[in-house]
Amino acid sequence: MTDAQETAADSSLRTTGGAPPDDGGSSDSGAPIPLLEPREGIPPVIADAESLAAAVAAFAAGSGPVAVDAERASGYRYGQRAYLVQLRREGAGTALIDPVACPDLSGLGEALSGVEWVLHAATQDLPCLREIGMVPTRLFDTELAGRLAGFPRVGLGAMVEGVLGYVLEKGHSAVDWSTRPLPEPWLRYAALDVELLVDLRDALEKELDRQGKLEWARQEFDAIAAAPPAEPRKDPWRRTSGMHKVRRRRQLAVVRELWETRDRIAQRRDVSPGKVLSDAAIVEAALAVPVNVHALAALNGFGHRMGRRQLEQWQAAVDRAKALTDVQLPAPGQPVTGPPPPRAWADKDPAAAARLSAARAGVSALAERLNMPQENLITPDTVRRVCWEPPKGVDTESVGAALAGYGARPWQVEQVTPVLVAALSA
Repeated sequence: MTDAQETAADSSLRTTGGAPPDDGGSSDSGAPIPLLEPREGIPPVIADAESLAAAVAAFAAGSGPVAVDAERASGYRYGQRAYLVQLRREGAGTALIDPVACPDLSGLGEALSGVEWVLHAATQDLPCLREIGMVPTRLFDTELAGRLAGFPRVGLGAMVEGVLGYVLEKGHSAVDWSTRPLPEPWLRYAALDVELLVDLRDALEKELDRQGKLEWARQEFDAIAAAPPAEPRKDPWRRTSGMHKVRRRRQLAVVRELWETRDRIAQRRDVSPGKVLSDAAIVEAALAVPVNVHALAALNGFGHRMGRRQLEQWQAAVDRAKALTDVQLPAPGQPVTGPPPPRAWADKDPAAAARLSAARAGVSALAERLNMPQENLITPDTVRRVCWEPPKGVDTESVGAALAGYGARPWQVEQVTPVLVAALSA
């Protein structure tokens, strides 16, 4: 049994959370208890300036960390904006805020500046929270904490059940949160998502401290909080599912034109791009390069229930790609930065391939000893870069400096440097 599994089995770490005061979080038989209602019931949705101001004052006057979550409408709407924001803090209770009706939550963000925000999988929610003015200065990520502590399952439901002894209903995670008004069962689900986050944070902090990993976790959390917004992807059309089938430059141009046309339509209509035209249909058209609307309509993804006007707009995109000169066609692949794919190392640089093999084996063994995923110990890309172009003088100082230069945190440098020095010196 791993340390994390022992933690999950240790009832002394299970807190009362939302259960009655005399209920320790699990039944006499040890079975987890369904969490069916928020402690104070489902709060009304905040959708006007007056209610928002009252919530800001309440949360500013609260104490301790604040649990934060956001619901998006992925697969239904264009982009990744938030359609509901949930918060819970001692002394303030739970708040459900409609960011469509209240699109500027910077006042709430400022009121919580300096307070530790507790999120689950923080990097998923931070971009949409940033858009509405909510940016934490300190945070605790319960999913990442679970990974560092070695839990085999780190979804919120699994963590709450394993550590706290309660079962969260997850039936509404993929619904269309842009729906108005939001149904009561959805609001109940949303409120319960933050009900036990602070309890979970407290239990995980104890477990990380027990394993000697609490400082590591703090460094990771600080790095997430300090990270700037992600740069826009270059050539996002290249991420179209099924692109590996598209080989010729003219076909790539068809993918690009169809993807960009779809994106403009999806943005204008505020719907998910996949609801406008599927990736599979884009690839199908790119491979066929249809000569006219009739040929396009015969392809999978275009003929069924698609009107003449829609077919004409897609064919126009194909025709634009066909009219491009050779110079205007996209290159077969994006410019490669950093090392080549590892499968090519044996031919290009056998010594580097040997270094990488030794480094991977060493990192894998260390991750197993530390009971955490390899990618949380050190990113595979960092290992590849150091092995492809190692420091001129391989020693603890030079390898540590190289790791830090690629963004490794101090705890990672301390743990991984000896492994890479051995691998690079072999």
